[in-house]
Amino acid sequence: MQILRTTEQAYEFVWQARRSGQAVGLVPTMGALHDGHLSLAKTSVGQCDQTVATIFVNPTQFAPHEDLNQYPRTLDADLEGLRSVGVSAVFVPQGDVIYPPGFSTTVQPPDVAQSLEGAFRPTHFQGVATIVLKLFHILPASHAFFGQKDYQQLCVIRAMVRDLNVPIEIVACPTVREPDGLAMSSRNRYLDANERSRALRLAAALEEAEKAVLDGQRDPAAIERIMHATLLAGGPDDGVDSIDYATVVDAITLEPIRQIQDRSVALVAAKVGSTRLIDNRLIDP
Repeated sequence: MQILRTTEQAYEFVWQARRSGQAVGLVPTMGALHDGHLSLAKTSVGQCDQTVATIFVNPTQFAPHEDLNQYPRTLDADLEGLRSVGVSAVFVPQGDVIYPPGFSTTVQPPDVAQSLEGAFRPTHFQGVATIVLKLFHILPASHAFFGQKDYQQLCVIRAMVRDLNVPIEIVACPTVREPDGLAMSSRNRYLDANERSRALRLAAALEEAEKAVLDGQRDPAAIERIMHATLLAGGPDDGVDSIDYATVVDAITLEPIRQIQDRSVALVAAKVGSTRLIDNRLIDP
């Protein structure tokens, strides 16, 4: 497995493979890898001739009050994990390689970025869109693999690729969960034992939302009330500490809907202790 540290090395590695007719999969990450990340890499290894992962904690997608400095950095373990699943190369740039002195160009994210995470983290998707487009240029892969767990991010990247005619295929991979249903996240390591137990309320709320739809409920407002009640059930000892949103929206546009008729998505963001967690579930009536 090659370690690529400069943009020139990264571009040359991918372009040599593409020039010879090989499919190249790209797996962008911020490190602190868990089995969810490694499942993306495994999928790419299975579908493409070469797979390149990236490890870069992107400062532009963190607000000043968020956990950039506390974000876990586990490079040695990350590299070993990627090596174990057959990744061909890993791009591990320093900050000034990605954002050189005088850097001032950013990407205005598409409309699908405005609600939900976009409302609670107003600068987040500008940072995401900017770094992802830069990685698509530095590593001109044929395919890029993203997890459905960050559902709105997936929608943002798909829309950006469509709107800007980026010649890459976006491959969505299912959310990977712990045996008890908790969606895998790098932030789960911040949870103590009690918080870890209470974090299961997110998956439970999504399960209740899907159950309500399958039982015939078509009113999004009614389903959202069920989700809120599930998240808060049992009070502070059992439920989440606060809810940013728990909603059911159109699965493509993420816009509010009057009635659930076609494929929708239930999304939730909540705090357990000081840790903010997100999760989602596609719902097809």
